[in-house]
Amino acid sequence: MGEKPLKILACGDVEGSINAVFNRVRTVQKKSGQFDLLLCVGNFFGSSPEAQAEWQEYKSGAKKAPIHTYILGAASQETTRFFPSADGCELADNITYLGRRGVFSGASGLQIAYVSGREGRQDPTPAHCFSPKDLSQLVEPLISNNQFRGVDILLTSQWPRGVWQYANSPEVNTKFCGTTSISHLAFKLKPRYHFAAVEGVHYERRPYRNHVVLQENTQHVSRFIALATVNNPEKRKYLYAFNIIPMKSMEASELVKQPQDVTENPYRKMVGENTLSDPTVQEPASQFFFDLGKKQRGGGRGQGGHRQSQRPPFDLDRPKQPRRPPQPSGPCWFCLASPQVEKHLVISIGTHCYLALAKGSLTPRHVLVLPIGHYQSVVELSSEVVKELDRYKMAVRTFYKSKGQRCVLFERNYHSQHLQIQVVPVPEDKCTTEDIKEAFMLQAQEQNMELMEIPEHTDLKQIAPPGTPYFYVELDSGEKLFYRIQKNFPLQFGREVLASEAVLNIPERADWRECKQTPEEEESLSKQLRNDFQPYDFALED
Repeated sequence: MGEKPLKILACGDVEGSINAVFNRVRTVQKKSGQFDLLLCVGNFFGSSPEAQAEWQEYKSGAKKAPIHTYILGAASQETTRFFPSADGCELADNITYLGRRGVFSGASGLQIAYVSGREGRQDPTPAHCFSPKDLSQLVEPLISNNQFRGVDILLTSQWPRGVWQYANSPEVNTKFCGTTSISHLAFKLKPRYHFAAVEGVHYERRPYRNHVVLQENTQHVSRFIALATVNNPEKRKYLYAFNIIPMKSMEASELVKQPQDVTENPYRKMVGENTLSDPTVQEPASQFFFDLGKKQRGGGRGQGGHRQSQRPPFDLDRPKQPRRPPQPSGPCWFCLASPQVEKHLVISIGTHCYLALAKGSLTPRHVLVLPIGHYQSVVELSSEVVKELDRYKMAVRTFYKSKGQRCVLFERNYHSQHLQIQVVPVPEDKCTTEDIKEAFMLQAQEQNMELMEIPEHTDLKQIAPPGTPYFYVELDSGEKLFYRIQKNFPLQFGREVLASEAVLNIPERADWRECKQTPEEEESLSKQLRNDFQPYDFALED
């Protein structure tokens, strides 16, 4: 298909030898050109004073990783202190912690499943371990899609038990190596590449089949590669370079080609039915009920109607099949299926997104565009969610324009659990778009923040990988402003700029908590806005 392959590096346990691995990466890139990603499995951090001092140079910004680096969480109790939470986040410039478990989908469509730490054998599960519940919550949303063929890459710290069956033997004591739960995981997810570490050796298994010959249709093969520790004295291989075209971009005939040395699947005999099901995992709410008036129709919306939620956080090429959106790990005020959501504020419900009146709104038409599923930022959204988000943005812009108002959008991906696009109208006779832009720039400068202007058609994912904290503004001219948040970012910054004398001149409304209304006042305002927005609401027609 002419698709350009991605160039990827995978690395074993770094154990604090960060300079060594990045120096090696620079050498490889000087010889072979720039790579797209570095994926690190096993323990990235070390506990020695030297290792901690080395990390501090990257954390402080004195040094920068030469490549986008994605790491797994702690595989030992001693290194848990380097990870601020179980959720993924940026730890330093160009170094991102993926999270406890999940799926990372790049802009290219490459799909990387990951599980951090070791298998937990006690309850509650220690911070450096994973539980059966973690595995089931990773697997079930993927395999419930009947179009699921597998993932491109699987990252685990521990080896899968029995991976050496039908193949060459590794230089480890196989009696104590690996865990069966990772074998089950690999069997279910069918990764094209599976990387692991923590055993201190390099082992590249012969590729194995994911189908039963003569009984099932031919499927792609899987390759398991274990990597050694960085700077190991035996000079065992710890860095692995490879090219890959995302599965979703490949022709089926090309994807399922079988190499000559392919073997049987090493896990099939040990895997029974339901090996990853966990009876303690309760089904999250997957329906929501609203009364938005009889005019809100279609797709189950309307008087006493419901709409099934539809989209998990993975782009799995199944646009017509209804699926649950990603669920929060705890209470969330903005997930549409959540009992905490204030339903009377909802203005419109689409397939993947919804529109709501902002609580403590700056002006009567200040709204939020939010995903129905639990996503933290725009850069985590699948393409179809982004598409509907853009439709809502366009609809609100047109609505504001009909009222003689400019449209200003902003997002703060910092100390926020659920993505909220704030959409604020500014009367055209109040100020120009250039005035609004200048107000953002000046207030950023006053707070020693460098707000950058980025090209109109730039994809945020190109400059802010998942986990990156940022603040983003979109003006009605199409101009975009971006700030990569370092620390101590003022949470009300967007409101403060728009409430300032230079823009709306309502400084007393800069803090939403000072603008609270009674539920009755909110309901009245929502009803009026719902009626006014109706001619622009594409969700009524879809």
